[in-house]
Amino acid sequence: MAATAVVLAAALGGGLLLIARRFWQVAAGAGAGKVKRGMEGKTVIITGANSGIGRATAAELLRQHARVIMACRDPLRAEEAARELRAELGVCARGGGECRGELLVRELDLASLRSVRTFCHQVLQEEPRLDVLINNAGIFQCPYTKTEDGFEMQFAVNHLGHFLLTNLLLGLLKSSAPSRIVVVSSKLYKYGEINFDDLNSELSYNKSFAYSRSKLANILFTRELSHRLEGTGVSVNVLHPGVVRTNLGRYVHIPLLARPLFNLVSWAFFKSPLEGAQTSVYLASSPEVEGVSGKYFGDCKEEQLLPKAMDDLVARKLWDISEVMVGLLK
Repeated sequence: MAATAVVLAAALGGGLLLIARRFWQVAAGAGAGKVKRGMEGKTVIITGANSGIGRATAAELLRQHARVIMACRDPLRAEEAARELRAELGVCARGGGECRGELLVRELDLASLRSVRTFCHQVLQEEPRLDVLINNAGIFQCPYTKTEDGFEMQFAVNHLGHFLLTNLLLGLLKSSAPSRIVVVSSKLYKYGEINFDDLNSELSYNKSFAYSRSKLANILFTRELSHRLEGTGVSVNVLHPGVVRTNLGRYVHIPLLARPLFNLVSWAFFKSPLEGAQTSVYLASSPEVEGVSGKYFGDCKEEQLLPKAMDDLVARKLWDISEVMVGLLK
């Protein structure tokens, strides 16, 4: 009986601690969602904006009266999310009238270089300016799969697709300067290595290492791009959002019996999408980072990188190889 009472008391105490922690997190993020107008008249492209961090980022920038283009793989799901956001925030499919911002949907499949080129062609034909590009979309620890272009899926979506997208839109970003590029990476970059002898995972594949490598590539890309953009008025920064409750982990298997505990722990300790989006929103819109470039952020503060993420020689070599892989150089 005494042992049972101790276990029950520990379980109750732990549950109360989890609840207290969660409410503390909510209170800490209470400033999120306040309406500002700092992005009025500015056009923002967000990849993967129909769910998770991307959707929350879109909502926050719409609250600042931005003109947001949701660049998404599945147009039907994106249109559904857009309808919800328009109804929730009072924004329109087209600007004017009583609209407080504008929300558009465009199809973009980052696993297809053809789709990236088609998307960019449409943007360059239709958009006179681009103030912010947020490279947010990603795929997490999927089984080994190749894209239609023959590239390993995680490296293709998380790095190569965004690499081509950014390069094709650089001219518009430069002509719209001061403008910004925001790249969403992950703390898991720490477990990644850039193996130039097997970038496409032909020799071996570990889904966790492949994800970490793609996120390390995001950081190296950002740092190299910042050097190339010096003097243009275009800044680029990279961030980690923290551990966030999104559908990014759909390929992670959790045993059925463990799911209730996992859901409780994630509710208590993981960030909500809104909380996870705050650094993206900060880098996209805050005057505090105007002109800041080539830096790594978490929780809206600059953070230090491991030496392997600051290797300029590796970053330059990765850039050169990526140009060939996506067809920018023949």
